[in-house]
Amino acid sequence: MSVFTAMEEKDHEQVAFFRDSDTGLKAIVAIHDTTIGPALGGCRMWDYATDEEALKDVLRLSRGMSYKAAIANLNLGGGKSVIIGNSKTDKSEMLFRSFGRFIEGLGGRYITAEDVGTSVKDMEWVRMETDYVTGISRALGGSGDPSPVTARGVYVGMKATVKKQLGKESLAGLKVGVQGLGHVGYYLCKYLNEAGAKLIVADLYEPSVKRVVDEFNAEVVGVDDIYDADMDVYAPCAMGATLNSDTIPRIKASVIAGAANNQLESESSHDRMIREKGILYAPDYAINAGGLINVANEIDGYNRERAFSQAEGIYDTLMTIYDLAENEGIGNQEAAAIVAEYRMKEVSKLKDIHLPRKNVMGKRDQF
Repeated sequence: MSVFTAMEEKDHEQVAFFRDSDTGLKAIVAIHDTTIGPALGGCRMWDYATDEEALKDVLRLSRGMSYKAAIANLNLGGGKSVIIGNSKTDKSEMLFRSFGRFIEGLGGRYITAEDVGTSVKDMEWVRMETDYVTGISRALGGSGDPSPVTARGVYVGMKATVKKQLGKESLAGLKVGVQGLGHVGYYLCKYLNEAGAKLIVADLYEPSVKRVVDEFNAEVVGVDDIYDADMDVYAPCAMGATLNSDTIPRIKASVIAGAANNQLESESSHDRMIREKGILYAPDYAINAGGLINVANEIDGYNRERAFSQAEGIYDTLMTIYDLAENEGIGNQEAAAIVAEYRMKEVSKLKDIHLPRKNVMGKRDQF
């Protein structure tokens, strides 16, 4: 498939490829939609097997960011970037500064942030070359690690999903299987433990497993075995595509609500398969919008209390999606897309009203 064919498939605006032989940088930036505002999305560093795999990932992720921003009522578009490389061995200050220079060259159409394989420190290196970056340390005026806010949004989203499916106001006593114990997975376990839920956890990284077991008395199962576990809620918090034709029939949970991006291997067929099985699924870009909400707050001056307050709104957003899906007899993923696309369409109508452009620093260009 050609690059343009891949872009046309999900209506992407722009894809940029960057290479720097001095630093070893190989990066792709995908901008999906800027109807509502500049594209904001994290920078993922991953050791992709092929360039085609990296392109496929960045296109899927950037589209998800457009929907995530729209559904969270943020004045932002959707974008994403990937750096091809091993995040454990290939990082350097010069690599991320080189990446920052390329981001600067996009002129504000894309704002980057941390993601899988990158950190606050990496974004501070990027910031040495461009202002179009969020997710920097609080000492430098940023928001720091967005994981607590992301996890809070997933937690309240899980409460909404349990309320809709099981009629329960509390998660106390429910068995929740958390797959993936990185930053977000850890904080989600913390919230769940405080709420009285019983944790079943899985991760390939043993120190992360040990931490959760020691702190929250969690039960441990294998990463693949978690699909067969006796649980009320399955929370995928690792990489995407864990909901597929092999795993969905094995899941005993009646609720799926987790932090991972691109959880459905096939949006249409697996959304339908989950619905037909009687499971209530929380669409990923709706429930995990807390991280985007957090870094978006940096643009106008970070306020942590405001970020957490906005993340609490994920509860009502999901209830709107569930009601729409129920009334229309459609899957929740499809309903979420309708809600997001409606807002994008409504905002696009304002484009006919001329105003001086507003840059990311909050000032209006004068013509």
